[in-house]
Amino acid sequence: MSEIIETVSAAPTLQPKTKLSGKVIKTTLAGALLDVGQNVPGVLHISQIQKEAVNKVEDVLKVGQSVDVWVRRARKDRIELTMIEPLGMEWSEIKPDVTVKGKVVRLETYGAFVDFGAERPGMVHVSELTRGYVKSPGEVVKEGDEIEAVVLDVDRKKKQIKLSMKALMPEMIEEEKPEREHKKTRGKRGKKHEEEMVEIEETSKEPELTAMQIAWQMAMERSDNKGKTVKIKPVKSASREQEDILSRTLEKQVPTGV
Repeated sequence: MSEIIETVSAAPTLQPKTKLSGKVIKTTLAGALLDVGQNVPGVLHISQIQKEAVNKVEDVLKVGQSVDVWVRRARKDRIELTMIEPLGMEWSEIKPDVTVKGKVVRLETYGAFVDFGAERPGMVHVSELTRGYVKSPGEVVKEGDEIEAVVLDVDRKKKQIKLSMKALMPEMIEEEKPEREHKKTRGKRGKKHEEEMVEIEETSKEPELTAMQIAWQMAMERSDNKGKTVKIKPVKSASREQEDILSRTLEKQVPTGV
């Protein structure tokens, strides 16, 4: 009774895709029986011996031959096996946002193809390799590289899998902060500069007396006509030649004193 209980409970503990080493103990028209070290026999169907069609089991397997097999399904009375290595990921397991690990197997101008155990390699478009501009995939990866990527989209009908390496990279927030701070600082300096320019403009609006005008005023003060007030209108600009002419004229006409 204890042996029966052990037999019933041992086989179902094996998970699908578990790799085992088996020995052929019998061949039939439908396949072969294998000893895989369990309490129940392993059953290998003729369709699971290899990917290519097999006409006769004896053409491929012989009694006593050791082979590597994988578990397809564990039942109470037998273990269904396959000699065809199962996919690392079935189509039903490939979904958006799932992270996968694989090897770069081919590079094209538009992207890199990654084998991560699915029926078909996934494709990382050149724009999804990394953040920033990339001219060609070879600038980021090369064939044989082990990479990690996120599934973006899956088209089972076309058997296309789109991946992204960029999605696993952190955003470059830190590089943007200095730029914002620079703009902020530049804004403060710009405001201060504007205020200084306004002060300069307001100061420049106040009229200034030229050397000629100062000489005129001094001459008038020294003249006998002390009671008269001479108003001088500020002139924004005058040439040196005009000032010399006017100065000589004043020296002739205006007395220098008593």
